[in-house]
Amino acid sequence: MRARLDQIVVDCQEPAKLVRFWAGLLGGEPVDRAMGWSHVEPPGFARLAFQPVAEAKLVKNRLHLDIEVDDIPAAAGRAVELGAAVASELIVDEQGGFQVLRDPAGNEFCLVQPAPGRA
Repeated sequence: MRARLDQIVVDCQEPAKLVRFWAGLLGGEPVDRAMGWSHVEPPGFARLAFQPVAEAKLVKNRLHLDIEVDDIPAAAGRAVELGAAVASELIVDEQGGFQVLRDPAGNEFCLVQPAPGRA
């Protein structure tokens, strides 16, 4: 049996709004679908689909995305321009650096930059 990741689905109250944030951050064209769904297929990344739900996000994510970038402060600035909120300071150690942000729906994600020589 072979299994592969088809897409990552995010429950949210405003799929059309959230897909535009992620398309702006990762690239790709936002697609609005029937029954309120939206998705984007960022280059080199699994499809992100956004499913409408009535309830708001109330607690910390149990799963989050790590987005590798070349420059965390620049990427965080761009994410904030698109509607993200900074949720932590930049943390740097021997493995590299990361910073936690929240997308416009409050979902946590990390911008990560491996240390030189680590990939």
